[in-house]
Amino acid sequence: MSERFYQVAVNTPFNNSLLTYASEVEFNKGDLVEVPLGKRFVTGCIIDLVDSIDDKFKIKKIRAILDDNLTLGDEVDFYRWTANYYHYPLGQFVKDILPKLMKRPKDLKAYSSPGTEIEVVLEEEQAKVWETLSKVELNKFSKKLIHGITGSGKSILYLEFIKRVFSEDKTVLFLVPEINLTPQFISFFTSHLNVPVFLYHSDISNSDRYNLWIKMINNTEKALIIGVRSSIFIPIKNLGCIVVDEEHDNSFKQDDRCPYNARDIAIKKAHMKSVPIILGSATPAMETYSNFQKNDDYLTLKTRYSTGAPPNIEMVDLRNSSYGTDFEKWPVPEDTLERVKERLDRGEQVIFFVNKLGFASFVQCRSCGHTFDCPNCSVSLTMFKGRKELVCHSCTYCEPMPDLCPKCQNMQLLNKGFGTEKVKEVLEQHFGDKRIERFDRDEIKTSKKLEEVLNKFHDGTTDILVGTQMISKGHNFKRVNLVVVLGIDSQMNYPDYRSNERTFQLLTQISGRSGRFGKDSSVLIHTHSPENQIFSYITSASFDGFYKDEIEVRQLCSCPPFYKLAVVYFNGKNRDQLVTYSENCTAVLKKLSSTHFKGVQIFGPRPSVIEKRANKFTWVVLLKSSEVNSLHNLLRTWKEGIPKQSQATIKIDIDPQFII
Repeated sequence: MSERFYQVAVNTPFNNSLLTYASEVEFNKGDLVEVPLGKRFVTGCIIDLVDSIDDKFKIKKIRAILDDNLTLGDEVDFYRWTANYYHYPLGQFVKDILPKLMKRPKDLKAYSSPGTEIEVVLEEEQAKVWETLSKVELNKFSKKLIHGITGSGKSILYLEFIKRVFSEDKTVLFLVPEINLTPQFISFFTSHLNVPVFLYHSDISNSDRYNLWIKMINNTEKALIIGVRSSIFIPIKNLGCIVVDEEHDNSFKQDDRCPYNARDIAIKKAHMKSVPIILGSATPAMETYSNFQKNDDYLTLKTRYSTGAPPNIEMVDLRNSSYGTDFEKWPVPEDTLERVKERLDRGEQVIFFVNKLGFASFVQCRSCGHTFDCPNCSVSLTMFKGRKELVCHSCTYCEPMPDLCPKCQNMQLLNKGFGTEKVKEVLEQHFGDKRIERFDRDEIKTSKKLEEVLNKFHDGTTDILVGTQMISKGHNFKRVNLVVVLGIDSQMNYPDYRSNERTFQLLTQISGRSGRFGKDSSVLIHTHSPENQIFSYITSASFDGFYKDEIEVRQLCSCPPFYKLAVVYFNGKNRDQLVTYSENCTAVLKKLSSTHFKGVQIFGPRPSVIEKRANKFTWVVLLKSSEVNSLHNLLRTWKEGIPKQSQATIKIDIDPQFII
């Protein structure tokens, strides 16, 4: 056979990671191969055939195919689109998402279903939504948003639609934002569906990850995959539909490596594969709501399913209480403790939501005012009393809790602020006969521990659950009729244009954990700013009111959904060099904008909110434009013309969730 030339995506920054190689062996698009790069051999992915080459270059040869079973096929078109949209090298992107290649993987674990399927009954409001969903064409792209209040039965509608897809022997990809939601959905779907159910997240084994890719590449039978954001990249041969639950959630956005948003690219994948996609949320993202509310793709559920009723939401004004004056009761006021006792005496359970981890937000000397800060980052250290440590949440630094101030040797150290550990200790002092557990990422580090804590709460072994945002979404707890919210003010005051939206979503979601199976339920929100307009929308359950006010602010400040945003991060160890480099690069951006891309506004550079992190400094530049193509074209042109510097790295974030 004559020699052929292939474009191969390789993990290298050179030429946007696309290099040309030769071979006398025929390869297909998506094949994984071993190719020479410098003095070593690396993994590459066949992207396409090359029609012609420049004779002056010596073309190296492909060494061998790496895995006959794992070939990506046309899925590389989706990968290429994603990498291009987020301005990320394709070769590096493929390397990031691939499972570890294995020669002798163990058997794939699937969750089995009963022989019989439990039937569900649609109520009147759900039946109206189902009329629309039942008419959706299964072999054609379409998108629907189910905007249903917490506890309205969105999962039941997902289930009925999934059954339709299974009637065609197709596979369904069900995306959830966080690993802690997977046990609940496994239980729900396996009790209603007689199909194999597979999990895909960071805590499954390399064997299961690899085997699932292999199975889906060749699979022609129906199956359900429940996965977090990275599962969107599994090459599913017979994909029938995609469901994105809690579509508004920030966890669908990846922060490191390629900063993709799984919700957004799931819509693109559904379009490329010609399958329907369903998004669901009680608090849709502003962009999603804006895109869907104007057409027939927007479906609503405004009442709770079955016997559940929305809780009574009350504001606790901390300015008019003894809050903070009695250390034994702080940070929980006496009247709140009484309300908790009433619920516990009835045999009910209580959830405490706390916005921070640890025992104290920071430690300070009472005498000289010295604070304990991270030597690697520009942040204070968080105190963990049980571990007797001061910990940085921006890097891995930690140090033992000191007995005295290192500056003045004073032994009186103040613990300021509070987190889940502090709240748990206070509750244990007042309810010593009750079982209290924490539900946060410091306490729960494995899926086994996650299921253990959730099972104890579901079966009533645990009386009070103290958790962070992990507990705010998706969970169905039958005996919870009181939710207590602490520390929400810091969320509202975070310096980001999305802070109001995130606060509204968080409070709505956490409030939704109360009263899902009863009618007498409450939520107590503790705040120093009860007059804030957000709380009026929360107490009246008015998403439309919040959206109307917030959308006006977004338009005034030229933010999404009216403008597209991008952020460029400059990162380096030498601050002076970094500042100079970021200023020079930004000057090029501004010149290009003023001459060729006038629709793009450039702001910065400026230091990041946390300027120093893990001994590296970060400066940022913000780009805004109502013209999407102009924004992307500007960035592509700019990347080709800026000077490279080994002491600094550049990262582009399209559609940032946080502008840090």
